[in-house]
Amino acid sequence: MERYTITIAREFGSLGRAVAQRLAGKLGIEYYDRDIVDQVAQQLNLPLSQISSAEERSHHGFFSHMFPLGTDEEYIQDMIFDVQKDIILELAKKSSCIIVGRCSDFLLKNEKNVMNVFIYAPYEARLENCVKQLGMTQEEARRMIASVDKARNAYHRKYAGYLPSDTSHKHLLLDSSLLGVDETAEVLAEVVRKRFF
Repeated sequence: MERYTITIAREFGSLGRAVAQRLAGKLGIEYYDRDIVDQVAQQLNLPLSQISSAEERSHHGFFSHMFPLGTDEEYIQDMIFDVQKDIILELAKKSSCIIVGRCSDFLLKNEKNVMNVFIYAPYEARLENCVKQLGMTQEEARRMIASVDKARNAYHRKYAGYLPSDTSHKHLLLDSSLLGVDETAEVLAEVVRKRFF
């Protein structure tokens, strides 16, 4: 069997990260998410908090007209993206793996044996997941869903040129509320086995 990579983009509160972790366990392959941020922080010798806050923020539209030459923050974000890109390409070459977010679908578009997945869920299910699974209040959950989705969409649009949910760049879109985390991961595992094994 040849090496393969699964990229997973997700809506906040859809439990896409949990699905990705469970899928990695079922397939017996590596799973990369926040550890990519750790590697970027080490390579750039920047605090982890600075990488985390910068990596999914993007300025576009009116802001870019106000600062046509960019800002220090934008420069740092571009630098982070470049380092992240190299890390993701290297991880995908090393062994079969799952990479969550970070425009990995776009970065790996020229690699063979890549499957791009988008995990979503209805708004009410996402709210419930945030409250029951992530321990947020209703108000926190609503605020986080709006702000994180907005940030992820802006980041992906800036670097990939399209939204993370764009069906023309995805092989599979799954509603995690339909079957829950474990069964969603199992359905994905079956598709991966049929595609790559």
